[in-house]
Amino acid sequence: MTGLSRRSLIRSGVVLGTGVGVVALSDPFGLWRADTARAAATVVPCGDWGARPSSQSVTVLSRNPNKILVHHTASANSSDTSRAHAYALSRSIQNDHMDRRGFIDTGQHFTISRGGIVMEGRHRSLEVLRAGHGHVSGAHCVGQNDQAIGIENEGLYTSVAPPAVLYEQLVTLCADICIQYGLSSSQIFGHRDFDSTECPGNVLYAKLPQLRADVGARVRGRNWRPMRLLDGGLPHWLVRFAALSVDSSEQLRDRRGQPTLMARIAHSQRRTARRG
Repeated sequence: MTGLSRRSLIRSGVVLGTGVGVVALSDPFGLWRADTARAAATVVPCGDWGARPSSQSVTVLSRNPNKILVHHTASANSSDTSRAHAYALSRSIQNDHMDRRGFIDTGQHFTISRGGIVMEGRHRSLEVLRAGHGHVSGAHCVGQNDQAIGIENEGLYTSVAPPAVLYEQLVTLCADICIQYGLSSSQIFGHRDFDSTECPGNVLYAKLPQLRADVGARVRGRNWRPMRLLDGGLPHWLVRFAALSVDSSEQLRDRRGQPTLMARIAHSQRRTARRG
């Protein structure tokens, strides 16, 4: 790519004819990464909320996650939105997971309190997310722990909706994850999609289509900066470009009615996520 101007890249995007939005048209080769410095979720690391050490080293896989799973804690819909309450919640979850359920650490990767405080769950989850490569093996959904990032949302959402401040932080965190790993917002699911459970509650589950739309809009609205190419499987830049392209366009077929290259790549990624 040495010597290619950004103007050349823009022209290349038009030639591709993928019918994508502003982000993809200005970045056909995925050489510009979202600037998350201002828009990324603020996540409280384990050490700051008083986590216990894990009983053994967590496993960090070399492959990236292929989906996000949304959960609810099925605990009381507390009116206490303080930071102290949020930290106590994380400690309570970790104690339950380790002492009662026999996990090596908190099962999920991230937890969001009803006050909108986002906390790291399992140790190293934040570190690996910020690196944008690899996956911490979790314990939040049978069959998905080596593939999916789990987000617990404080509360019980069988008949009521989560607070707006919690939902806003869920959108921000999911957008951050999608950008870091090149995931499409269509790869956000509920726990019940992969297990026999009511989680994340009927009301929160019914909000998932809106969550996907809000996350997709947030991803496309980020500022972009140069990034390096990533190795492993399909080139990371191509997966990211395909996801953004399909998220930002209804024109997924060419003039002959055949799926575009970007649509085929994105469809393959989604199919792999669902099959996983």
